[in-house]
Amino acid sequence: MSRVAKSPITIPAGVSVEQEDRLLKVKGPLGALQHQLHPWVDVRHENDRLCLAPNKQRKDAWALAGTTRALLYNMALGVSQGFERKLQLVGVGYRAQAQGNNLNLTLGFSFPVDYPVPEGVTIETPTQTEIQIKGIDKQRVGQVAANIRRLRPLEPYKGKGVRYADEPVVLKEAKKK
Repeated sequence: MSRVAKSPITIPAGVSVEQEDRLLKVKGPLGALQHQLHPWVDVRHENDRLCLAPNKQRKDAWALAGTTRALLYNMALGVSQGFERKLQLVGVGYRAQAQGNNLNLTLGFSFPVDYPVPEGVTIETPTQTEIQIKGIDKQRVGQVAANIRRLRPLEPYKGKGVRYADEPVVLKEAKKK
């Protein structure tokens, strides 16, 4: 049985939650998000808290309630504070530059890579080797970071490539004769 689903979500100040049938809308100072609730999960809005519970007595229903609680918590946090992922470019000549709705990357290929920035996400480049990805949707911010990282994954011997700022890098030892 899920213990995550049993803990209520405290709604931050400045965030409003509306429920229309099975659609839950969360609005805050940074924007608005919505989530379609599963038929097995019920949500009660009490004061400044959201309480979740399954309406079927099945193990799957408790798992869905826990997943829904995590999604709703991330929505409330996203519209009040936002989410951010930081990437670093490591390698000679590796550069990034944000221009409008494109991220121009030089990653050691014979051609520059243009990454179109999806809607709802902003990308900043404070330096040529740092990328900051910001947005209110945690899943979208993480997916954009993963897509950029996939363009040039870390090389295991020298550690060159695109990495997360907080990612530990374990280098392999070179071959010996």
